Amino acid sequence: MEVTLLGTGDTTGTPTVGCDCDTCERARDPDADLRGRLRARGVDPDDGVERSRFSVYVRNNETGESLLVDASPDFRHQFLTQDVPLPDAAIVTHVHFDHLDGLGNAYRLFDDLPVYAADETDPVTGESVAEGIRSRYDYLDTVSVHAQTPYEPFTVAGFEVTLVPVEHPPLLCYGLRIEEPESGAVLAISGDTCYEIPGRSKAALSDADLALVEGIVHHEACEYHPAGGTHRDDDGIPRTFGTKHMTLDGARDFAADVDAAAYRIVHTAHFVPADRAFADDIAVDGERFSL
Repeated sequence: MEVTLLGTGDTTGTPTVGCDCDTCERARDPDADLRGRLRARGVDPDDGVERSRFSVYVRNNETGESLLVDASPDFRHQFLTQDVPLPDAAIVTHVHFDHLDGLGNAYRLFDDLPVYAADETDPVTGESVAEGIRSRYDYLDTVSVHAQTPYEPFTVAGFEVTLVPVEHPPLLCYGLRIEEPESGAVLAISGDTCYEIPGRSKAALSDADLALVEGIVHHEACEYHPAGGTHRDDDGIPRTFGTKHMTLDGARDFAADVDAAAYRIVHTAHFVPADRAFADDIAVDGERFSL
């Protein structure tokens, strides 16, 4: 299994348009230390550091097929810069625009793009993620939607995939377990979520070769959120920012909880201070992993 991180940022990405904060400025012009560390991770920093909107590309080494996890609004830029072919299929984890709106790029690029999503009806929207995709993209003949039941494995692009319910109120959202049957390689993706998820979901995401764990900001930022921070550890540090995203501390604890062999923190915002925003365990676009 080959995993390419196409987009590792939150809803505005880093650098954020029109922002001159220290983190965005360091991303635009990395210092020598950061450049060296990025090169060691296989990332070319010559044009700066990018955390575009979230998306992951997974290639099956056994079948040669590929799977796109979430369709970022930055789809075009990601596929022009990351040297990967168009995917054979896609999965959408939830209906927030930064995970979905890239599907519009299916126009003229695909003869057919099968898109897989959950069939569970969301009490807030009155429709499942699969139905939401159908209603938004009914004008795209090239997109076919395939509804799947959470916790029930299905096969796509030669992978065994399981949609794993997580907690991202008020909308339903799903993490993923993606397994390559021949090699046994496993990728776990937390999805957008707070720290506390059902035990069954945590078990489904456990023991992966690589876990991509959402962590949006540092825990000190919780004091600026109207809902504060919850799911505190023994030292009182919040693992959840507000109600629907993990802090960096929460993401690190979550990776330990699911006993991942390796992990990267994804979906990270530019609000993290510049001296902490580019830690080696916080992902940047273009990182690649062979599992």
